[in-house]
Amino acid sequence: MRKLFMFGLIAMIALLGVQGGNSPVLAAEDDGSKLTITAPKDGDMVGDTFDLKYELVKGSKAAHAHVYLDGKYQKGFDGTFKGVPKGKHEIRVAAATEKHDVLAASQTVTVEVQ
Repeated sequence: MRKLFMFGLIAMIALLGVQGGNSPVLAAEDDGSKLTITAPKDGDMVGDTFDLKYELVKGSKAAHAHVYLDGKYQKGFDGTFKGVPKGKHEIRVAAATEKHDVLAASQTVTVEVQ
């Protein structure tokens, strides 16, 4: 029984993959969407308040985009980051379905707040 459990566990990890050694994840679905961050550009210096602009070409399932700052989802994001602390920060924008499932289309830029 224990061998069967271990085999199942190993098989599950192999099928799902491991991201960064932390947790198993499924690959995001590619529905044909395209996403491009137009501002700020990767490596830009910005103030503590700045606008994010992106273009989302919706594929078969995309309904909107999700915005992340340093890996944290920005719920209700209105297009402007406010009061971002000094230093380097990662911004990621990803296409999402009506049910908020994240799709494969995404782009990430790094900015430095002065």
